[in-house]
Amino acid sequence: MRESIQKVAGEIIDICHRLYAKGFVTATDGNVSARLENGNILTTRTSVNKGMVTPDDLVEVDTNGNPRTVGLKPSTELGMHLFIYSKRPDVQAVVHGHPTYATGFATARQALNACLFPEVIVGLGSIPLAEYATPSTQEVAHSLAPYVGNADAILLANHGVVTYGKDLYDAYFKMEKVEHAAHITFVARMLDGEKVLSSGDVEKLRAISLEAYGKDFSAKPACETQPQHNEPSSTSPSDEEIREFVRHMIKSKS
Repeated sequence: MRESIQKVAGEIIDICHRLYAKGFVTATDGNVSARLENGNILTTRTSVNKGMVTPDDLVEVDTNGNPRTVGLKPSTELGMHLFIYSKRPDVQAVVHGHPTYATGFATARQALNACLFPEVIVGLGSIPLAEYATPSTQEVAHSLAPYVGNADAILLANHGVVTYGKDLYDAYFKMEKVEHAAHITFVARMLDGEKVLSSGDVEKLRAISLEAYGKDFSAKPACETQPQHNEPSSTSPSDEEIREFVRHMIKSKS
């Protein structure tokens, strides 16, 4: 592997191993890519366990997705990566995985859009939900189109999560942040429900973010101070019924 891409290759391998160790992917799920200095993309090949990725499992492709590495096929989700790169010149890396809690929200078709966690508000803003699209098809790009311009993390309905950023670790840490936010939100709903920050709280946070970190998150998707939850169907258990079930399960194991 050429010296100019060895560093990028090493980081992709590290990110893949982190994804698998964290349980953000299983079997051969997930994919990771990064821009190279020559304008091409280095990405994981298809059908490889991310916990076992080696330099021999990485494929260089051009901006049209044509392989430059002989004998290997890139991930079938490459089209999603290329679409993000085409719309975001600032993005240098893309990570896609299926972390449990975030994918649970995506499968329930609920965006992580409430103003709950200062770190998420400052770093990501609202985490939108893209409409369901058949994986590995052009439909995925269409589903991302409304959000890719200003969101850096998107839930994929019934599919997973995609995050992207200025480098590989930035993209990966956004994946960690999304999953952490989803996990905490899930736990809060088991404990009588999450409490949303007020618009005043968000404005104070904006001022502090500018003063202390020089970060203005105004351009990020705005979180909601009064999020709209889906109305439960007559056959779906209420939040209280779910909490009671969880309490019963905990007691039965104690």
